[in-house]
Amino acid sequence: MPLLSSEIFAYPPDLLSADPNPADVDNAPCGRWWVLHTRPRTEKALARRLLSRSVGFFLPQYEKKSLNRGRLLSSHLPLFPGYLFLHGDDRGRLAALEANLVVNCLHVEDQRQLQADLERVFRLMNSDAPLTPEGRLAVGDLVEITEGALTGLRGRMVRYGKNLRVTIDVRFLQQGVSVEIERWMIRPLSETAGFAGIP
Repeated sequence: MPLLSSEIFAYPPDLLSADPNPADVDNAPCGRWWVLHTRPRTEKALARRLLSRSVGFFLPQYEKKSLNRGRLLSSHLPLFPGYLFLHGDDRGRLAALEANLVVNCLHVEDQRQLQADLERVFRLMNSDAPLTPEGRLAVGDLVEITEGALTGLRGRMVRYGKNLRVTIDVRFLQQGVSVEIERWMIRPLSETAGFAGIP
């Protein structure tokens, strides 16, 4: 039974579709990336407002399942609580600020890096793998996924108990999202990089 159902999390739908020869995002005609720091628990309300105004945005979400009195409940929650990624011009930014749901509008210097990070998060979301939000990034080995639907994605290795996870970073926020993966599906990015402490 859904408590917080899934909503449109990217507009337009092709906003983060990977392009093998991406245009210069700094000079793209449709705008630039802004990171909006929202009021608590208003990310979806802001996304709905931007959608109604046809302003480009990305609000990464994950499905959280829980048991309540023997009933399985599911909610779709923001992967980065308190943040929404706006892609547009000054008109779009003004539409977001007028909603009175934004605490701060963060300027993004490295547009290419944020675009690349968000494309990887978007790809993880579309893989249907169970995702987990990660707070401040842990130091670990850089790895590449070599098998399965996520082949080619690069991230940072973390471990929780017996489970291995790969974290995909959004460096601008110093946060990430992780996906559980089998040890045989990853490789170090360099010959000298090992998997310290991982058998």
